Amino acid sequence: MQSASAKWYDRRDAVFVEFCIEDSKDLQLKFEPSQIIFSCVGGTDNAKHQNEIQLFEAIEPNDSKHKRTDRSVLCCLRKSQAGKSWPRLTKDKAKLTWLSVDFNNWKDWEEDSDEEFGNYDRFSEMMSNMGGEDELGPDGDPADDEDTADSDDEKMPDLE
Repeated sequence: MQSASAKWYDRRDAVFVEFCIEDSKDLQLKFEPSQIIFSCVGGTDNAKHQNEIQLFEAIEPNDSKHKRTDRSVLCCLRKSQAGKSWPRLTKDKAKLTWLSVDFNNWKDWEEDSDEEFGNYDRFSEMMSNMGGEDELGPDGDPADDEDTADSDDEKMPDLE
């Protein structure tokens, strides 16, 4: 039995863990307040995988969910204390070779308010749906209209 490779990321209300196992079968997933237990058969060699993770903070087992796809099993772990960031997934600081941070989905949300966070998500979605190129060309900045050759050599005016 071996550990499944996994990656995780933090959000305001939940922590997401993705177990990267292709064609998983016999999936068993148990959410407990302080740990999750994952096991399945899968991968190219149809090996048995099992992970037991002692979590950094408590979760709400009844509000936590998972979704299996052909390539992985994604778990959404609802935090007991929403708004508290997790610096790591595990209770212990030990480095686990099978666990990594999912930097593609990581967002630094700690300094954002709830409203700003929601606006950020809507803005990102809107921008990703838009096509085309930037509206401002290279002459879009008014400073570009002036002769800027050797402008760093000129003496700055005195402050009044």
